[in-house]
Amino acid sequence: MNDELQDQTIQLLKACRKLEGSAADALLNHLYAELKAVASRQLRGELPGHEWQTTDVVHEAFLKLMDQAQINCTDRAHFLALSATAMRRLLVDHARHRNRAKRGGDRHRVDLLINHIPAADTNQRVDVIALDEGLNTLAKLNERQAKIVEMRYFSGMTIDETAAALDVSPRTVKGDWRLARAWLKRYLDETTTA
Repeated sequence: MNDELQDQTIQLLKACRKLEGSAADALLNHLYAELKAVASRQLRGELPGHEWQTTDVVHEAFLKLMDQAQINCTDRAHFLALSATAMRRLLVDHARHRNRAKRGGDRHRVDLLINHIPAADTNQRVDVIALDEGLNTLAKLNERQAKIVEMRYFSGMTIDETAAALDVSPRTVKGDWRLARAWLKRYLDETTTA
């Protein structure tokens, strides 16, 4: 991203923090294409017939972020990472709600297509609730690895963008990404066979 667009994003984030007029609308318009891409990645593996569309996920997540008293983002990458987390939480909450309604509270497998999280690059489906629980558990063990998964997989950030956002080297991101994928694969394998 060029410096002018990055500066514009930073100015819009500052205006949102100060709750200035239409700053939130301007921020949404400024990042809309990127937010739609993040939402699309997250919805790609949902089961057929899922009632949410990409725009629904973008708008719901954006509203949740704007409802927070202060958006404490430093730049575009940080905001996109927060947005991806908000989108993931929306989809997990929706899956849990749907499962409670359909199954009287029993847990039901809700699949999400995953290409990059398992150690092997296969198009296998993963329980979105188990993935959320795995990421939460990973965050307790290694917060940076969990953030890298969110930034790389859910936000679609590159190694270099993730490294810049976390203020670490690309080599560190690559190593943590490899370890996090292996840990999540093992966690998901154990969860689905238990």
